[in-house]
Amino acid sequence: MKLNKIVQTLEEIAPPELADDFDKGRIGLILGLENDVNRIAVALDANSYVLKKAAEMRADMLITHHTLIFHPVNIISKSLASSLRIALENGISLYSMHTNYDRAEEGINDALAARLKLKNTRAVEIGRIGEIESCSSAELAAHVSDCLQTPVMYAGEKQEIRKVMVIGGSGFRHEYLEIARENEVDAFVSSELKHDILRAYEDLCLIDATHYATENPGMEALCLRLRSLLGIDVRFIHQPSGLRAVNCRVDKRKVVLDMKEEKEACRQGDSEEDSLEFMLEEQSRNQIRSDYRRSLGNENHRRYIE
Repeated sequence: MKLNKIVQTLEEIAPPELADDFDKGRIGLILGLENDVNRIAVALDANSYVLKKAAEMRADMLITHHTLIFHPVNIISKSLASSLRIALENGISLYSMHTNYDRAEEGINDALAARLKLKNTRAVEIGRIGEIESCSSAELAAHVSDCLQTPVMYAGEKQEIRKVMVIGGSGFRHEYLEIARENEVDAFVSSELKHDILRAYEDLCLIDATHYATENPGMEALCLRLRSLLGIDVRFIHQPSGLRAVNCRVDKRKVVLDMKEEKEACRQGDSEEDSLEFMLEEQSRNQIRSDYRRSLGNENHRRYIE
């Protein structure tokens, strides 16, 4: 199949005009070798690992969400040189669909909402809002972790969550969270949660499900869609983020001892507080007695002089 035919199909799926301004010049056909395409590889990132896998499967084209070169390049790093060499030596054309695919129907965020089994979903700016059976924050976090097969972090304890907003990738931004508030959302699922966002939006349940896991479902869905539309071999390349979650190791015996020490300290503190109050009361009484005696002495002294 001709490369330009595939590009036309991709632009129908995710029109370039849907992209954010910062994506201009960074999406679309990044490296066009004008070759016939018999096999396509699809992945989230265009890095040397993915390109090596694409070369091994003899792909003629690699379609990714994140582009190979995002910032202008003045100095070519070894990593970039390696990636470009693999692509050029193996005749692999590169195509990127970023924020235009985030917004597109059946794109990144529709796929994420579907993976999380949200119902009655609707588009809001770049994200999606949907409904879920009432659950607590912990239950929703566990649900997200199971659906995306990834460790998650969450903040904001709620007992009844019904409305959820999702944005794949780095969606924890003030402008998006304000949209969530305006729409009376209970929980927000995205990635790369920062401290200032935690403090500013304590009224929401915030679930960080990693950048890779929140965007990958959309690229897997694209892979299936292209097989159907193009009728050629389209294969997906997984490259998990490698992130792992480790909880602190709790020594139960130490916890019991610490609790006993804390209770003892509280009792001691109460005792000391009682002692201090008693001492102050006693000092006050003594001062009153002393002042009274002094006043009597002065009165007698005045009488004597008179």
